Amino acid sequence: MRYIRLVPIPHGSDADADADPHDADWSTRHSVLSTARRTAALVNVLAAGPADAVGGPAPEAVAEVLRAYGEKEPFDLTARDVEGMREAAALLRDVFAAESADAAAHVLNRLLGAHTGRLRLSSHRGGSPWHPHVDRADDAPWPEWFLASSCLALAVLVWDRQRPPGRTCASGSCRNVFIAQGSGPERRYCSRRCATRERVAAHRRRVDG
Repeated sequence: MRYIRLVPIPHGSDADADADPHDADWSTRHSVLSTARRTAALVNVLAAGPADAVGGPAPEAVAEVLRAYGEKEPFDLTARDVEGMREAAALLRDVFAAESADAAAHVLNRLLGAHTGRLRLSSHRGGSPWHPHVDRADDAPWPEWFLASSCLALAVLVWDRQRPPGRTCASGSCRNVFIAQGSGPERRYCSRRCATRERVAAHRRRVDG
């Protein structure tokens, strides 16, 4: 189950009115873009090993990504949680594979309809700023939280940008997904490493051909 650390709120006539019940950088760590990037990072780490591998990555590998994106410890992730998150990641890959905003919206509507609850606002009993949730409870299991929060963030990106929120790396030897952003040329690769490897390979094919 998800663990929500409650942050103490000072008491007093003035303090109660002005209390900030969250870390100073909460909004940055949990912005739509940061949540979408966390989704891509989790999809990638959950794909570690052969596609048909049983169990996938160790819980600590998943916890490392959660930690990097500001989730509070302890995580108490189990092998069963990871397997459920792997199933959610497989569903989310269809969003990253979408070639148009229409296709991404279609996939997200299907996932939102089949796997999430009603939209609501939560402050986790005063432990964080008010923010939207579409999982069925604040203590939803990890797989449900991952799929629901990811769908919500990706849906907002489609709404805001009117284009697919991310891509699958164009390198034939890489399965990573990434969040597309910016107004420049369309990004095709998940990293400079993949882009460089493909450019070198293309150059060698031209020279050899």
